Amino acid sequence: MYNKILVANRGEIALRIIRACRELNIGTVAVYSKADELSLHTKFADEAVCIGPPPSVQSYLNIPAIIAAAELTNADAIHPGYGFLAESSKFSGICADNNIEFIGPPPETIDAMGNKAQAKESMRNIGIPVIYGSDGILRDIDDAVQEAEKAGYPIMLKASAGGGGRGIRFVENIDQIENAFNTAQSESEIAFGNGDLYLEKFIEKPRHIEVQILADKHGNVVALGERECSIQRRHQKLIEESPSAVVNEITRQQLYETAISGAKAVNYVGAGTIEFLLDANNNFYFMEMNTRIQVEHPVTEMVTGADLIKYQILCHAGIPLPNWMKAIKIRGHSIECRINAEDPDNKFRPSPGKITSFHMPGGMGIRVDTHVYAGYEIPPNYDSMVAKLIVHAPSRKEAINRMIGALDECVIEGIKTIIPFQKQILSDANFQKGDFNTGFLDDFHYKPGEQN
Repeated sequence: MYNKILVANRGEIALRIIRACRELNIGTVAVYSKADELSLHTKFADEAVCIGPPPSVQSYLNIPAIIAAAELTNADAIHPGYGFLAESSKFSGICADNNIEFIGPPPETIDAMGNKAQAKESMRNIGIPVIYGSDGILRDIDDAVQEAEKAGYPIMLKASAGGGGRGIRFVENIDQIENAFNTAQSESEIAFGNGDLYLEKFIEKPRHIEVQILADKHGNVVALGERECSIQRRHQKLIEESPSAVVNEITRQQLYETAISGAKAVNYVGAGTIEFLLDANNNFYFMEMNTRIQVEHPVTEMVTGADLIKYQILCHAGIPLPNWMKAIKIRGHSIECRINAEDPDNKFRPSPGKITSFHMPGGMGIRVDTHVYAGYEIPPNYDSMVAKLIVHAPSRKEAINRMIGALDECVIEGIKTIIPFQKQILSDANFQKGDFNTGFLDDFHYKPGEQN
């Protein structure tokens, strides 16, 4: 077991990892930029080291500074959380070169799955259904035009090294492809330092379904339920739930078996997510694998009772998964709302600033993951999420009602948040019936009203 883990991240996920380490009696080191000096993760870790100024490229993406902090504090492992360096094969390799355990995959696995085009080819080779698309990376615009003609419009251009909705463009016809290619490539280069694009046939009105897996170093892989992540704005997830309202038991078992096969094919170890698109006929297609813990992992924890971060750490430490986990059953229904500091009344403009009053809900089946508090200053340098609100109830209907009530109890003053927007989504008749897809918010008409 590790003696000390450095958490190479910030915000709620850093605090979440620190709490898991505390339960395992593992010492923790927080790293922080000067903008995050007063964030809670710096206060609850055993040690804290400043690694640079606010810009992430000079702090949370500063590999030499993070490695130096690990060596200075004698940390024997680094947990990257999600985002930043979580899926950096370079960082994983540098950790290994410095005899520091990276709590994530080795470089070759990150490269194999992080390159979306290569990942699709790997899954196709073992018989997993994939969306029709280009064979590998697009060489240039002319190549994109030829591949689009083969696939048939509409198509999607996607960043091969992408994530978080960046570097993705929907293309309806040949007249749009040149501009879409150039903008997606530019966005991808800025976000990931890699402008490689690939092409996929666009599936009409799909559902975004993902399967959480855990894999140990002894060949055991378990699937811990599916998550519905179709409520997205600009390819960014806003509301997630487990289980999906439309996945039947036959499809569910097929998804589990496919996800386990995919993880075993790349000798995966740790926590990972296999993501699929589900069409109107319950046909599913491999989309990508995220080789890290996900933002929405709490909904899986709520319906399984399994601490994913704790077992992720144990898997990397060489400890086998417990036998009971192989027969785990989903209990009830869970929903997560991401509370972002954005103003829905003003085109979702970011709303950094000082939180003057802060109260989160409580009660049966309610969980809050956050790093902020009254008096906390939200910096403008990072992701706008300030908290995750998660509920659990016996049924989906009860979970929706519980979430609406919990959002009503939230008090966050001094900034704007998307809570009013989420309450309107949850109250929508089609959402409550489970009748939605990834394009749901494209046709959703938000009615501006009072802020929380």
